[in-house]
Amino acid sequence: MDQIVLLIGTRKGAFLLHSDAGRREWRLTGPHFLGSAVHHMVLDPRDRRTLLLGTRPGHLGPTVFRSSDLGEHWQEATKPPAFAPSADTKAASVDVVFWLAPGHASEPGVWYAGTVPPGLFRSEDGGDTWQEVPGFNHELLPNLREVIGPIPGGPPLHSICIDPRDARHLYVSVSSGGTFESTDAGANWRALNRGVAADFLPDPDADVGHDPHRVALHPLAPDRLYQQNHCGIYRLDRPGDRWQRIGRAMPAEIGDIGFPIVLHPRDPDTLWVFPMDGTENWPRTSPGGKPAVYRSCDGGESWERQDNGLPRGHAWWTVKRQAFCADDAKPLGLYFGTTCGELWGSHDEGDTWLCLAEHLPEIFSVEFAAPAP
Repeated sequence: MDQIVLLIGTRKGAFLLHSDAGRREWRLTGPHFLGSAVHHMVLDPRDRRTLLLGTRPGHLGPTVFRSSDLGEHWQEATKPPAFAPSADTKAASVDVVFWLAPGHASEPGVWYAGTVPPGLFRSEDGGDTWQEVPGFNHELLPNLREVIGPIPGGPPLHSICIDPRDARHLYVSVSSGGTFESTDAGANWRALNRGVAADFLPDPDADVGHDPHRVALHPLAPDRLYQQNHCGIYRLDRPGDRWQRIGRAMPAEIGDIGFPIVLHPRDPDTLWVFPMDGTENWPRTSPGGKPAVYRSCDGGESWERQDNGLPRGHAWWTVKRQAFCADDAKPLGLYFGTTCGELWGSHDEGDTWLCLAEHLPEIFSVEFAAPAP
């Protein structure tokens, strides 16, 4: 690995934070698309050259831009994600391209996108043209509309996970809708929400209507999934279909509510979360204004606080679902961006933290990239 780049999407544009493999010095470049909301920016790990970015430029509609030179030049998709007019979509229009996910390693050029309002789209030409996944958008989604409730910014489709063993095996999640699985490339879907609390629903054991904030599949153990939900932290071990609430082991005064969840790429039992204040008013800040990351090394059976170097008080920010990531170095590096525009990093798996950039706009997403030389 010759260099590390952090891809940062913000409320007012995109930034790139560069370092060599030693991670000793960092250099910030950008902004790209200044003034435009950038919800997600991802480098294709299959070619390590294709960079996709989901944005809404000013008053114009949402779209996708592509770059093959780390943002030096950009090309807009000729056919961005859009709902086709039909009775099923009720003339819905895409408001935000919220989530971008490279396809399976066996399918170069394939990408998936999740949108607000919820929709699932697929590209087979590197992100230039996008088509709906009809099994989700026209078969499953009409049945979900009655349960999907209003949330700040609108309900997104997010956490698109592809089983590394099978390109046809997909997981997606919808905020205030739930998590869903397909084993036939998106033609058919089933709910995968058993065991997940839904404290805000009249029926707490409802099959759908749940509010997953972030779902992650482990790349080396794809039968292991983790979830940070509106109502707790969970683990799922397939072929089981019932989630186990591992957040009960978190300190009672902190709770297990938050947005992001990050997995150690080499250890299925190690993961990190960033808790936020989950009291009745949902202030969406660090509990008590004292931010901390929590790590588990035993699959969620126990948790340890990691706040060395972070502010000790009056830090009233939180971390959004796409704004926490890990690199693949040894020891592992961790990075998160805050709603106050700070980018924090750890080069020792969370034991110590250092502010790498500050005074950015509100950070929506942070992704690790290792570009090709």
